Amino acid sequence: MNMLKTTLLMGLLTVLLVTIGAAIGGRGGMTMAFLLAAGMNFFSYWFSDKVVLSMYGARQIEEAGDPRFYGIVRRLAQRANLPMPKVYLIDSETPNAFATGRNPEHAAVAATTGIMRILGDDELAGVMAHELAHVKNRDILISTIAATFAGAITYLAHMAQWAAIFGGGRRDDDEGGGGVFGMILMAILAPIAAMLVQMAISRSREFGADAGGASISGNPLSLANALQKLEMANQRIPMEANTATAHMFIVNPLTGGGLTTLFSTHPPIPERVARLQDMSRTHSY
Repeated sequence: MNMLKTTLLMGLLTVLLVTIGAAIGGRGGMTMAFLLAAGMNFFSYWFSDKVVLSMYGARQIEEAGDPRFYGIVRRLAQRANLPMPKVYLIDSETPNAFATGRNPEHAAVAATTGIMRILGDDELAGVMAHELAHVKNRDILISTIAATFAGAITYLAHMAQWAAIFGGGRRDDDEGGGGVFGMILMAILAPIAAMLVQMAISRSREFGADAGGASISGNPLSLANALQKLEMANQRIPMEANTATAHMFIVNPLTGGGLTTLFSTHPPIPERVARLQDMSRTHSY
């Protein structure tokens, strides 16, 4: 169901992209929209992992640098039949973790020093199993494409808005006043719709990674306990995170309510915990 939902939402993003491209320049605008998205996706596919690791000052470690953390990741990667990912540490008191990389052969997992301090070995294993499930399901690629499409739609929407204001006068006269206002309305609503779809994709993939992580670690409750600890700790020590990378972390690093909640990249922690607890009762590992 998560994959079906993701496929439908990605289709909706594509429709939004094509629609706004056509509104700007007809068939030529559609071509421009696809070329823009393709170029952005090419850059994201090859370089987004390096950008995000550099953004948070992540430093790569080997087993000698942190035998506990590295050993947990290696054991879980073997259980998941995945190549050993590169392992990174981020010097931050905020406990959190994420995975990145374009495919399982070029994957990396990163965790903050804060998460090492508050989680036991079983809980840390639950978290890293969740991240390896993202790698195994290729969620990083899916999320990157969704974020890129949303960014392309927002960029094109700004172009459409300026085109409507400065180039829509004659079209407005021909269409009885509806053309320019219709384009401006679409330029305002399309980025909002794209962001809502992107967030829905992210939430769906988080549920899938929770289930996959529980299977890899063999203990759904270890991840459930970790999520509860991480939620409380992130409220006490919020991270200065870039909104464009918030979807990558195991718990939302952004704080606040209102629109922040509406555009959340993560499902509510109580719902995730409840699902994991139900898995522990209904599945054997």
